[in-house]
Amino acid sequence: MKRLIVFTAFLLTISASLNAQEKTNTLITPSYLKKGDTIAIVAPAGILKKRITTVLEAKRLAEKWGLHVVLGKNIFNQNNHFAGTDAERASDFQSALDNKNIKAIWVARGGYGSVRILDLLDFSTFKQYPKWIIGYSDVTAFHGHVHNFGVETIHGMLATSLEENPEEIIQTIASFKKALFGAPLSYTIPSDKNNRIPLSEIITGQLVGGNLAIVTSMLGSESQLNTDGKILFIEEIGEYKYSIDRMLQSLKRAGYFKKVKAVIVGDISSIKQNSTNWGSSVEQLILEVVPQDIPVLFNFPAGHEADNRALIFGRNIQLVADKENYSVLFTNN
Repeated sequence: MKRLIVFTAFLLTISASLNAQEKTNTLITPSYLKKGDTIAIVAPAGILKKRITTVLEAKRLAEKWGLHVVLGKNIFNQNNHFAGTDAERASDFQSALDNKNIKAIWVARGGYGSVRILDLLDFSTFKQYPKWIIGYSDVTAFHGHVHNFGVETIHGMLATSLEENPEEIIQTIASFKKALFGAPLSYTIPSDKNNRIPLSEIITGQLVGGNLAIVTSMLGSESQLNTDGKILFIEEIGEYKYSIDRMLQSLKRAGYFKKVKAVIVGDISSIKQNSTNWGSSVEQLILEVVPQDIPVLFNFPAGHEADNRALIFGRNIQLVADKENYSVLFTNN
């Protein structure tokens, strides 16, 4: 009898684990936006010093699409590095989370600071009434955290992305609008000589990830990602190669590459030059860390460059490559 009880408890544990896995693998898609909807622009991280004009330009862009826009009450506050104190930034984000009339939260800029307010936020209303959270770079902290609630997010342009050359952000803006309004999203990218992927084989999986440094900083927390059976996207800016290697080694030791379906590498921008030569390209560095049986695709246009195509994190995608191109197709939920 005792063995039966123990075995029954074991089965219940397995069942609970499978149910949790199923919930994670079937994410909620927040309602796509339509004309007349309201979005909020907030600043949960870096200071927006001398960027009022840029934020107002972002507001006009959204209004041009037929949306109403509200700005966070504290968005232009200044507290040394940050756009206000932790409490002020959290207050703006919390208000946007709790307001059922706000259908999307668009982050004004990244930098650093989102992680400082994550644990100050109450997501209980958000879980009942999910909405899009949009941005990249430091916003990766929100992407991972919200992914574990079972809700999709948009890795896309920030309000300050409008400071880039207008001719270079045409695709950035167009793909962001598509993701936001629910238009089909797919990309065809020229193949890189370093790509490691079986030709003409379709790879499917749920897309997760973001900025490499932020993904790594989430290790050991409730915001840590589970990459089993998923496709991991990474991008980075302003790091030494040894630092990139160190972060990838940390992810490897944490099991990120054990059961991952594939790795998509976005922009690795502005690599710093160390006094001691690393001795290989960043592509070779990545290929050496990621196990040889895992497909790796380079040069996806997303990250800290002007051409920053929108991605839907938590959405299943299909990857397929030939000798000249590889395609990324987001399936409809």
